[in-house]
Amino acid sequence: MAWFKREKKSIESATPKEGRRVRTEGLWTKCEACRAIIWKKDLETNWNVCPKCEHHFRLGAKKRLELLLDNGEWTEHDSALASSDPLEFSDTRPYKERLHDARRKLGVSDAILTVDGRLSSRPIICCSMEFDFIGGSMGAVVGEKVTRAVEMSLERRMPLVVVSCSGGARMMEGVVSLMQLAKVSAALARLDEARVPYISVLTDPTTGGVTASYAMLGDLNIAEPGALIGFAGPRVIEQTIHQKLPEGFQRAEFLLEHGFLDAVVHRKDLKSYIASSFDFFLS
Repeated sequence: MAWFKREKKSIESATPKEGRRVRTEGLWTKCEACRAIIWKKDLETNWNVCPKCEHHFRLGAKKRLELLLDNGEWTEHDSALASSDPLEFSDTRPYKERLHDARRKLGVSDAILTVDGRLSSRPIICCSMEFDFIGGSMGAVVGEKVTRAVEMSLERRMPLVVVSCSGGARMMEGVVSLMQLAKVSAALARLDEARVPYISVLTDPTTGGVTASYAMLGDLNIAEPGALIGFAGPRVIEQTIHQKLPEGFQRAEFLLEHGFLDAVVHRKDLKSYIASSFDFFLS
């Protein structure tokens, strides 16, 4: 009869329903292209490329440097440069408040990192843009840091790589932001005269004043698959010309087909492709 008797003390209180649930919030994400549900750890391991359809998600500035530079090691330059809000601009929120929030959230002073490091053992200067910092927009600080990177590359005779990810010029700084287009372009002209190679990497999105300046001035202009690249957005163009744009207009593959790019390179092949290109330029 002992078989039918409880020998251990019974559980006096049931586990609350909240405690029985497996918390999965924030552990999964949906691919913007194929709509597949992806385990975030798998996505991060694959450098933010969908393992199902190869869609390239955006990659932060620091993760991009880890991807390109040997051992994920670099020395940052001009990290203290920060905007002074020259126009004291305010729309729905004061510009100073936007800057403060972005700096606190991301831990960077502005929308670009300038570093030196090694790519496949070759010393290079590299700039990497951060889209989450006010849309990766180019204000006075971004323009100045890119210009200083160009001058450093020229002084040290080290190849330059700039990874663009931007919505364009930062209009909170008005004409000050627009003047950066000319300043950076003039610096790159001197780099070209000195025959120091510069490779521009265009990622999703690269638009506006960034496209109209340094993003399209590389000795080699390469893009990631599916990247949106252009000056004005497709909707603005359609409203201006009153015509329907072709399928895939302003995507990297379309631009490659029409001669605006030199190559479209998968993220996993980007480092080796750039290394081979520098071997060609400097041989």
